[in-house]
Amino acid sequence: MLVMDGLGGLPMTAGGLTELETAKTPNMDALAAQSLTGLITHVAPGLTPGSGPGHLALFGYDPLTYQIGRGVLEALGIGFPMGPNDVASRCNFCSLDANGLLTDRRAGRIPTEVGAKLVQKLRAIKLPGVEVFVEPGEGYRFVVVLRGEGLSDEVTESDPQRLGVPPLTMGAAADAKDPAAAKRTAGLLNQFVAEARKVLANDHPANGNLMRGFAKLPDMPMFPDVFGLKAAAIAVYPMYKGLAKLVGMQVLDGAHSGEEEMALLEKAYKDYDFFFVHIKWTDSAGEDGDFARKVGVIEDVDKLLPRILALNPDVLVVTGDHSTPALLKSHSWHPVPMMLYSKHCRYDANAEFSERGCARGALGVMPATNIMPLALANAMRLAKYGA
Repeated sequence: MLVMDGLGGLPMTAGGLTELETAKTPNMDALAAQSLTGLITHVAPGLTPGSGPGHLALFGYDPLTYQIGRGVLEALGIGFPMGPNDVASRCNFCSLDANGLLTDRRAGRIPTEVGAKLVQKLRAIKLPGVEVFVEPGEGYRFVVVLRGEGLSDEVTESDPQRLGVPPLTMGAAADAKDPAAAKRTAGLLNQFVAEARKVLANDHPANGNLMRGFAKLPDMPMFPDVFGLKAAAIAVYPMYKGLAKLVGMQVLDGAHSGEEEMALLEKAYKDYDFFFVHIKWTDSAGEDGDFARKVGVIEDVDKLLPRILALNPDVLVVTGDHSTPALLKSHSWHPVPMMLYSKHCRYDANAEFSERGCARGALGVMPATNIMPLALANAMRLAKYGA
């Protein structure tokens, strides 16, 4: 399963082409001509999925049943050993002006080594009655974990998702099952943010932080048990490694580029039944509003596709976890192109891997949760149902 994060797009002008339609993708188009194609929705029509729900749907889990905060995914992705009483938060370093208003939610996308040095400073922060763990992620991202009794993950987020306003004050979620615990947790987190601003006061552009995705460890069935597959994941960013670990996949570390991800896949190919290969940079370009860069990432992935096909997979699925149109600079609700290639698929008349091409495909618009059963069937791994 090759997942280009934020794959779906929109034209920048009326009547134009999307990023995928603009990209020169001869390998993907040739594969589409031999594949079953369509569009997928990850949660429900009209709902914009986060990366967590989007990937869970691709892995066959109903994201409305299994709701997971990004804090857990980020913590697991960097290898933090979460315990049953931990609450994890996915954090961004951000830029604040003299009035405390947000000027950049990602602090200019500071490099990972700069973020790691700032995390060292934040580790000096102590909060009453809990242990505080601050761990670096990729670039401007980091993780904060509170450990102690009486904590809740039902806390509102501090990220207002727009500029020119101050970060939000965190509080208990309106539907919190334990309002007292949620209120206490929110108070501790607000105290952390206040202390962090003091610590980072002279570190512009990363002179503040935003906290979101509060979560505790969920109880989930494991992917290898559900589907009978020995599964591996290849990803660069911690969150996607965390998603894979959460469902019981083995994470293969060491890749920092698409080329290195392909090398890991080739090296480990005979050792596993299923591979999840994640490409992040389509999403990053979309969020930055950089149409041309997103086109370039798609074209780079197209050049890697022959290396996957050379492994002679029983089934190859190519898709995304959500749309991130450069026009919107954010995730969106638009269905995502998908193709499934196998030696046994009844391929359709579409010969173009694009939004409009896949809209003509035989699968129509279907839930992403249907992909795994289709993939298993095409790999001849499902028995007949009934007598």
